[in-house]
Amino acid sequence: EERTGVTVEYEGTRDLNAVLTTRVQAGNPPDVAVLPGPGQMAEFARQGHLVPLDDVVDAERMRQEYAQTWLDLGTVDGRLYGVFVKTSLKGLVWYNRPAFEAAGYTVPQTWDDLMRLTERIAADGRTPWCVGLESGSASGWPATDWIEVLLLKAAGPEVYDRWYRHEISWEDPAVRQAWERFAQVVGEPRYVYGGRQGVLATNFAQAAFPLFSDPPGCYLHHQATFIQDFIRQQFPNLRPGEDFDFFPFPAVDDRSQNAVVAAGDLVGIFRDTPQARALVRYLASAEAQAVWVRRGGALSPNRQVSLDDYPDPLSRRAAEVLRSAEVARFDASDLMPEAVNSAFWRATLDFVQEPRRLGALLAHLERVAREAYR
Repeated sequence: EERTGVTVEYEGTRDLNAVLTTRVQAGNPPDVAVLPGPGQMAEFARQGHLVPLDDVVDAERMRQEYAQTWLDLGTVDGRLYGVFVKTSLKGLVWYNRPAFEAAGYTVPQTWDDLMRLTERIAADGRTPWCVGLESGSASGWPATDWIEVLLLKAAGPEVYDRWYRHEISWEDPAVRQAWERFAQVVGEPRYVYGGRQGVLATNFAQAAFPLFSDPPGCYLHHQATFIQDFIRQQFPNLRPGEDFDFFPFPAVDDRSQNAVVAAGDLVGIFRDTPQARALVRYLASAEAQAVWVRRGGALSPNRQVSLDDYPDPLSRRAAEVLRSAEVARFDASDLMPEAVNSAFWRATLDFVQEPRRLGALLAHLERVAREAYR
């Protein structure tokens, strides 16, 4: 408001996909929205609901400040419709560092090492993992992150790309194996805090909290960089890098050891007004994104945001990993059509409840995908 002279009326929701779709269909969209992913953005753009941003932002400046990948993800049919304003690094495993080291545990280097560590923690009479999949109408999305990183780390980026584009079936052996590996954790009640029902009922924002009880309720938690913000709000005295830490999700295959998954939020315009344009130009700037970065829990896609702006060693390390990654892929479910994305979320919940239904669930997802990609 200070920089643009625009009065901003902010509305937040955890059910963004559902709320935004309803508003757009009712002919009452917001002026500006921070979109949940490129997949839904592309659908809104092709339906004529979004305003092209080519003459809203300075194209040359955008090319200087943003990697081409981020610009491509915001582009539909050759026109820019979304600008990334905040990003996150996914595929991280968080842990209570003092408790982890006091128990004699070490950071695993491979998937097999991770499963051996999981069994060792359980054999010690402790609970290895905290997992929380509840997120309102978006419940299930944290499970899709597991499946995505397991597919990328096992099958590699080419298979990952073919999967989200629906160039291979949901019933492909590589996809099925990623689900089965996820089940090695959530399908074993000894391995998860609260058992299967705890996994389904626990909100994702609170799922990491048992790491810090005394004694710890669990020792490992898989989540993106933004979980650090929730940890710090709940436990303001914890020191990042000392009291809690993360390690990258270990590779299943050595060829994908350094592959990472990223996600991000794009801003788009639904009502073309001078105020909307001014706000979007500001949000795309390094100045605006540094505000989010400094308060913690967020990474910036704008290369003009300095690493010195990150407030702690963990967020700086995550930003460096994202900037220097040899192989980086965007969150696959966020690239899928909304119908497929929603069905993917729901299927993971059914899978946790009853892993034996995997064949039927994958067959259903394949049917949904054939219709949506047609």
